[in-house]
Amino acid sequence: MKVNQLLRQYEKGIRDFRYISLAGLNLSHIVLIQVDFSGANLDGANLSRAFLTRANLCEASICRANLSFVKLSDGNLTGANLTKVNLSGAFMVKSQLSGAQISGANLTGANLRSANLQEANLSGANLQGINLRGADLRGANLRWANISCGRLSGALLDGAKLNGVNLSGAYLNGVNLKEVELDGVNLMDAKLSGANLQGAKLMAANFRAAKLRGTNLSGANLRGADFTDAEVVSTNFKGADLREAKIAGAIVDGASVTTAILADTIGHYLQGHPFAPGMTG
Repeated sequence: MKVNQLLRQYEKGIRDFRYISLAGLNLSHIVLIQVDFSGANLDGANLSRAFLTRANLCEASICRANLSFVKLSDGNLTGANLTKVNLSGAFMVKSQLSGAQISGANLTGANLRSANLQEANLSGANLQGINLRGADLRGANLRWANISCGRLSGALLDGAKLNGVNLSGAYLNGVNLKEVELDGVNLMDAKLSGANLQGAKLMAANFRAAKLRGTNLSGANLRGADFTDAEVVSTNFKGADLREAKIAGAIVDGASVTTAILADTIGHYLQGHPFAPGMTG
């Protein structure tokens, strides 16, 4: 269907465009409120700055399309194929994206606050500066995704796959990352106040200049982790493995290290750290 045909039907009040093919068409700035594009083919289409509020794109194919700065709040993209799509600056608050394929996509600066991304595949996606506050990411695949400077406070991450993810500068205050596998993760300058990382696998993790206030790292594997210049206040390290960890230049106050393994470097710094008046052992 051509663009002018689509617009004529829309003006007549038609909203059902299920399984339509709009592949490769230029639909930038188009206004299509509450349309049904479920099962549609939008591969390679240009939907930049389009208004698609409450649109139904369930099971649609939108591969390599340009949806930069699109308005798609309350949209339904359940099971949609968004592989390598451009969603930079997109406004998708409260959208449904459960089970969607979003691998290799560009979502820099996008707003997906309170969106449902359960079981979605975001592997290798660029999520730099994204707003995921209150989003449901349970079971999502975020392997090798770049979430640097992303906002994830209040996000649900139970069962999420986070191997190789970049969380430098990310806002993770109050996030539950209990028992997740994050070996080698980049958390440089991340904000982790009140976060729960109990029992997490964080070998060789980069916490340089991170903010850890009231963070729970009890039972975590932090062997070889780097806390250089980090702010570690009232953090729980009980039972954690801190062997070979680095803490040079860190501000450590009120940390609890009861039953923690403190051999090698971390033991040297923690046991005589000049900035640790409230440390308990």
